[in-house]
Amino acid sequence: MNFFKRRKILKNTSFLDLRPVRISEYEDEGMVTLLIPKFRSERWRRFLIPGTKSEHFKIKFDELGSEVWRLIDGEMNVKDLCESLIQKLGDKLQPYDEANTRVMKFLSQMYDQGYITFRELQDN
Repeated sequence: MNFFKRRKILKNTSFLDLRPVRISEYEDEGMVTLLIPKFRSERWRRFLIPGTKSEHFKIKFDELGSEVWRLIDGEMNVKDLCESLIQKLGDKLQPYDEANTRVMKFLSQMYDQGYITFRELQDN
């Protein structure tokens, strides 16, 4: 999808109505760790990464980030995701208004970095 179509969709839609979709690999061992490839090309990977080194950068999430990542399924919109997160974590997300802001800021950073996308951008 080109820039102008994507911008039109994002401009005319509320952020709370968007449905996030994971596009990065991850490990879930208590806390979620994103696995970001060091090189996209297999050729560069073979020549520049020694056999004992990891092929990925690892980004470790805290408890809030891990719960948000687990709830992303491509069907639940951001508003529902925030509500279920507040029910799940409860007292850790005080005050209520700040929880929505934190989740929206986290998701927008994940989108900017290319770790997630939104279903509305995939369908068109």
